Amino acid sequence: MISSATSPKMMTTRCEWCLKDDLYIHYHDKEWGLPVHDDRILFEFLILEGVQAGLSWHTVLKKRENYRLAYDGFDPEKVARYDEEKMNLLLQNSGLIRNRLKIAASVSNAQCFLEVQQAFGSFNQYIWSFVDHHPIVNQFEHMSEIPATTPLSDQISKDLKKRGFKFVGSTIVYAHMQATGMVNDHLVSCFRHQEVQSL
Repeated sequence: MISSATSPKMMTTRCEWCLKDDLYIHYHDKEWGLPVHDDRILFEFLILEGVQAGLSWHTVLKKRENYRLAYDGFDPEKVARYDEEKMNLLLQNSGLIRNRLKIAASVSNAQCFLEVQQAFGSFNQYIWSFVDHHPIVNQFEHMSEIPATTPLSDQISKDLKKRGFKFVGSTIVYAHMQATGMVNDHLVSCFRHQEVQSL
């Protein structure tokens, strides 16, 4: 279902899920579904989507700037070198989601990320090869039609796990695909559906 608010700021028709607050609206309007080919940003979403496991994306989004500061701007080379002392500091950071397994996974995932870069030239080259380097444009009319996983997200999840990545289940992978524009899941009546498709 699509909703439109009546205030001048929100006259545009948007996907219903983003109407919670201005932070969500801005993320929906400026980022969600926009094709991402920058490895640092792909790494950022990989970490944040993993952090989201069991939580709402809104919760993670509110802490995003804290993560950018704590994680050296999501530089995978720096994160890959985090030691036990650094991870303990992250666990004490009240601006983060303080889960030891997720913090440890972010470091090991950074190491795996670098290995993928070395093997494929870039993480972008690797991850976008699963969609033949072109976004999948869906034509959903209702939120209920949007899947949590697909056979493709299952395949990518399996491959990432084989390469040593953690917190990359199929649901997390599909959320990553949506966030980075590998799939365009804006509803057809959302103003961003056509905008994203034409970029």
